[in-house]
Amino acid sequence: MPSLTTFLELAALAAVAVAIPTDNSTILGSRTETAKRATCTVNSVASAANLSACTAVIITAFTVPAGNTITIAAASGATVTMTGDITFAKTTSAGPLLTFNTPNILFNGGDHKINGNGQLYWDGQGTNGGVAKPHPFVKFKGFGTFEDVTVLNSPAQAISVGTTGGAAIIQGITVDNSAGDAGALGHNTDGFDISASSVTVSKCTVKNQDDCVAINSGSTIVIEDSTCSGGHGISIGSIATGKTVSGVTIARNTVIGGASGLYGLRIKVDADATDASVSNVKYEANTISGITEYGVLITQSYPDNDGTPGTGAPISAVSFTGGTTNVAVGSSAHTLVVDCGACSGTWDFSGLHATGGVGHIIASNKAVISGGTY
Repeated sequence: MPSLTTFLELAALAAVAVAIPTDNSTILGSRTETAKRATCTVNSVASAANLSACTAVIITAFTVPAGNTITIAAASGATVTMTGDITFAKTTSAGPLLTFNTPNILFNGGDHKINGNGQLYWDGQGTNGGVAKPHPFVKFKGFGTFEDVTVLNSPAQAISVGTTGGAAIIQGITVDNSAGDAGALGHNTDGFDISASSVTVSKCTVKNQDDCVAINSGSTIVIEDSTCSGGHGISIGSIATGKTVSGVTIARNTVIGGASGLYGLRIKVDADATDASVSNVKYEANTISGITEYGVLITQSYPDNDGTPGTGAPISAVSFTGGTTNVAVGSSAHTLVVDCGACSGTWDFSGLHATGGVGHIIASNKAVISGGTY
């Protein structure tokens, strides 16, 4: 017969066993709760509803029915991987239709597609009228790395970048709205609209009918080694009241005009903007071609291209250095237009080489522009 000591030892061991959580669970009294799951699968709207405990998310192919939106809000540091395409049915839902809102995410699209079926909405009016178009189509929130996916046929603006909390790296992403060229039906199909800081867009491709990239606010932003075709090139702005942009580098990008290739590089500030500014913008070794109106446009008269500039949103420290930016424009286009009401500083344009068209117009206010050929 076991001794009293043996019984006490066995009881103590049992107590220790109860106190040690099993894998993937936490024991609270008599209740067991599931802890962070290693992998979760998203294959429907319902399966994306609660991902907060998931450290890895696999997105398989599925269709999002009309009236639904998706948010991928996984645990901090989660990896999110697509293994199939996501297709959105035509909907009256407001955008964004797909939001990534995971801190420190590693998102890899696996070269799959997020398909907005934009051709079901396009009517040549964009967000200015006609058929209601959800916009933006995709929203990047949280922060981390977003890579290797194609955003196809967005109803209007494609990707909104509103990341916070850390640096965001956006690389190898394609926005393909080229089907909107047919009949000039695609409109307001911006590639990336950025209102965030510490953002790098690298090795991306945009085919569209509006801004390839539009930086609306933020600091420490890099647009590099990317290709834009068919649209309005790379823009800072338009800058509205209360918005600031500073510390931007636009380097080694290729902008190819087309049917909507009105602009190559722009800084556009609303004429009525106040308490706003643009500063420290550097262009390095970009290649711009096929532009039909303005190769480089820096204006404080937006929505006019070259009108009566405002004075409430100053521009300072713009440069073309660090390698030659080559700009080629059509026969009736301007190579460079500077339309300032409140610009200042010495602007080194020694790296700007612009050819073609009808020449340039410079009204730089207090900014002193030196160097370059245009």
